[in-house]
Amino acid sequence: MNVKIWFDILTPKQIMFFSPAIAILQGDGHDILSTSRNYREANELSKLKGLHLIRVGSHGGSNLYDKLYQSSKRIVELTKIASKFSPDLVVSFSSPEASRVAFGLGIKHIGFNDSPHAEAVARLTIPLLSTLFSPSAIPLTAWKKFGISPKDIIQYNGLDPMAWLDQTYKSRAVKGTLYSNNSSKSNSSSSNSSQNLFASLGIDDSKKSILIRLEESKAAYISNKNLRIQPLSFVDHVVNTFGPKTNVIVLCRYPDQIREMSKRFANKATVLKRVVDGVDLLKKVDVFIGAGGTMTAESALLGKPTISIAPIQFYIDDYLKKIGLVKQALTPYQLDKLVNSFLTDQERCDEVRDNANRIIKEMENPIEKLIKYISTMSKK
Repeated sequence: MNVKIWFDILTPKQIMFFSPAIAILQGDGHDILSTSRNYREANELSKLKGLHLIRVGSHGGSNLYDKLYQSSKRIVELTKIASKFSPDLVVSFSSPEASRVAFGLGIKHIGFNDSPHAEAVARLTIPLLSTLFSPSAIPLTAWKKFGISPKDIIQYNGLDPMAWLDQTYKSRAVKGTLYSNNSSKSNSSSSNSSQNLFASLGIDDSKKSILIRLEESKAAYISNKNLRIQPLSFVDHVVNTFGPKTNVIVLCRYPDQIREMSKRFANKATVLKRVVDGVDLLKKVDVFIGAGGTMTAESALLGKPTISIAPIQFYIDDYLKKIGLVKQALTPYQLDKLVNSFLTDQERCDEVRDNANRIIKEMENPIEKLIKYISTMSKK
């Protein structure tokens, strides 16, 4: 039985996460509608991945009024689109707008979420979900306060980057319709793309490289909280300490971040001005320093020496530290020691890679859970 499925895809992570599932589902004959919003990184990455998205509305930025206004406008427009498409199922990574529309139109909505710390989004979405999919690294009790019953939560023994790092599902996705126009790029050219990336970015390939991912500064869970550290002061320290002899690459999230960092680190660091494939970039660098969540997990699962400078506590960060794939730096001194060690001790780096390879083999792919869930629907 053909199932009509609406995906609301809002961020770069969600593009990486849902792209393989969409390709597989299209290949299985299901009817897919994919919407997004006007958001720089998501816009550019969707083109890079060959994923067609209908853009509806905009990102609200950091201002509360703008967040509410843009979200309200999106709900109105999505209501029109969803009513016309008439989906059997809505799938999102806890999209507030998709949640409201699905609830209002009486459509089953299943959602993924690995971020109970993002309370504003959770309060607007979790109570309205038919089913929540979440990593087992997050205890069920973390979701209880948002009004969902444990019986409506499906856990998976894995982390979200498995959705795009799992080679089995990646090969299945390439066979689907999503990548039909660039399947050669997805396969034979993937290794070359990471090799040629530095040249295209004007980065000296003969030096060791440190990649820094800035925090989600406009997210409510950052702007509304007291932070345990100020990530920018750590970035300053890394650029000033390691910049003279090492490539320091700064990966921003917003156009204003790019402008600010470009001025701040002119001639001292490489501030990326275009969106690139995160996996290709991580494969090229020697050390990753993350102030967010997703790319830190991605780097860790790739076996890259990974340091967290997250300004708040994340369950996934804590889990990665517990299994030895991420190190935490809470002071510049700790950061210095870790970066120096990873840049000079190849044996330690090899141990990190081997540990990651062992752990990733034991993890479940969350997309497998989604495909199985939809297959049960199609049999009814």
